[in-house]
Formats: sequence, structure tokens, C-alpha cells
Amino acid sequence: MGKQTTFISFIPALPLLITTVVFAPTAWANKDYGPLISYTQAPLQSVRLTPTLRSGFSLEENKVEVFASLTAASIWANSHDYHLDYYQNQLQTGLKWQLTTAWQVEFNYRWLYAANNHLDKITINYHDLLGLDQAGRTRKERHQFDIYAPDHDINTRDFSGDTLTSAFTLYTQYQIIDFENHGFSFGVSLYHNNVSHGAFEGSSNEQSAQFNYAYQLDINTFYTSLGFANQSNREVENGFSHKKTTWSWMSGYQLSLFENHELHLEYRWYEGAEGGDTEFSEAANEIMLGYRYLMQRSAIEISIIENIFNMDNSTDVAFQLAYRHQW
Repeated sequence: MGKQTTFISFIPALPLLITTVVFAPTAWANKDYGPLISYTQAPLQSVRLTPTLRSGFSLEENKVEVFASLTAASIWANSHDYHLDYYQNQLQTGLKWQLTTAWQVEFNYRWLYAANNHLDKITINYHDLLGLDQAGRTRKERHQFDIYAPDHDINTRDFSGDTLTSAFTLYTQYQIIDFENHGFSFGVSLYHNNVSHGAFEGSSNEQSAQFNYAYQLDINTFYTSLGFANQSNREVENGFSHKKTTWSWMSGYQLSLFENHELHLEYRWYEGAEGGDTEFSEAANEIMLGYRYLMQRSAIEISIIENIFNMDNSTDVAFQLAYRHQW
């Protein structure tokens, strides 16, 4: 299949962004919320522990945040090695607490499950609007749940309603540098996934570590994270062979438009998760565009995730809504 990028879809928005920057007030950006709440939706990376983009800045001491997000994704990947066509949906909720000026902890739960979210028509229209290749999607019936990879002895069909991942994660972060414009932190995650029944039954204990850096300049904030994950004891039914360790690199840009409005742009690179020689062994790339509305003690986030570079190892498109509250 042809490999197309989606960078062109953001070009028409550049004049609007430039105009907004010129006329935006010179207030400082909001440090507290950092990058958008989000988790990769790439098929192999989303069912295992994968580092996420985090802020290099800490919260105020003793500040607590609770959050929840809902994500609907359409998976379509078709190569000579495999065929994937299904919907996945994600509920994520958690609590973050800045214990001291240096230490922060976060505990979250993530449930990834297969169910019809009716994104096929939206995805087809979205690709038509941007002039993107449908990659054979229009030649197949809508709302299917198929994973077929004969070389891996995988033939899973009609798994709507099954749980893909049910995972708890404990993340602990230490603040190394916390200046007015620069923040640098280090964090580790402990992850436990247990799916007790269904096509994806299995369990795993996984770990990750990551460095996070943030730089703030007036209304602009830049984020980047470099992470390493270990999945050495992962055992899941109907899964591709997997690498024991993988790297991830994420970067983001936050633009504070007005007092209560922010735009976010993120790029995420994930090392190929499969241990074989299919396109899942190649890096997955995602780009996310999001908007955050700030209230007195809370924030609402809306975002869209699109795969780029390789159309056959990441999600077609995903939409997300998140709510965050701090006190």
C-alpha cells in the first residue's frame, strides 16, 4: 500500500495560527495541566505499557488532579502479512498528586475494549475531504471486527464486546530542574494488565522509565519525553510476537491563545513493537491536534489523533474527549 503523510491537512490552518499568535495577549501559558491527557492508539502499542508525553514542570506542592478521558478509534491496516479492521474504545481515569516540590505520583486505570463506535463513515468522509487514499476500506463491509494474520496463526473475528486491555499504572516522578522557564523530570511506571476472558485473555507486569523536559516562553510551551519500556513477561492470547523492550519519543507544542483557550500539537514516535518482520516491526508515528478550554479549577480537552508515514501499523483516526479537575 502507498504510504502517505497527513502533514498537508494542517497547512490550511497555518494562517489562522499565525494570526492568532500575532494578536494573542502576552499572558504566560498555564504550567499546571501540561500536555493533553492521551495514550497511543496504535494497535500493538495501545495494548501494552507505552510511555506518554508528560510535562517537565511539576505541579504546585500538595496540588491534586483527577482526570478522565474517552477515546474512540478506528483501526484499519491491510498488508500482505495481516489484515486488521475493527473499532477500539478507551476509558482512562486517574489521580495525580504533587506530594512535595520534588515528588509526584499518579495512579490511573485504562480500559481498552472493542465496540461499534460507527467511525467507518466518518473516517471515509474525512479521508475524502483531505484527499487521502482509502486503502481499500470502501471495498469492505462496515463495522467489522477482524484480525487476520495467517503467518502468526491469528484469525480472530466478531470480537465486539471483548476487552483488549484492563490495566492499572503507578507512575512516580522526581523533579530534577524546576526553573521559571525550564523544567526537567524523571519518572518510572509500574503496570499491571489482566484480561480475564475473551479473545485477548492474558496478563502482564510491565515497567517503563522516561525523561521529561519542558520550556516555556510567554504564550508558547514546548514539551518532549524520551521513554523506555520493558515487557519481558507479557503473555496475551491472539497476539503478535513482541519485542521485550521498546523506545518512545514524544514532543508537543502548546499555544495559549487567550486566558482560557489553548491549542496543542503533538508528534509521537514509537519503536516497532513486533519482533518479526511485518510492518508492525517498523516505527509507529502519530500526530495529534487538540484544544483545551480552561475553567477556574478544571479543563476540558478535545483532540484528534491521526497516523502518519506508515498507514499499516497505527490507528486510522481517533477522537478524544477529556476532563481534568485540580484543587
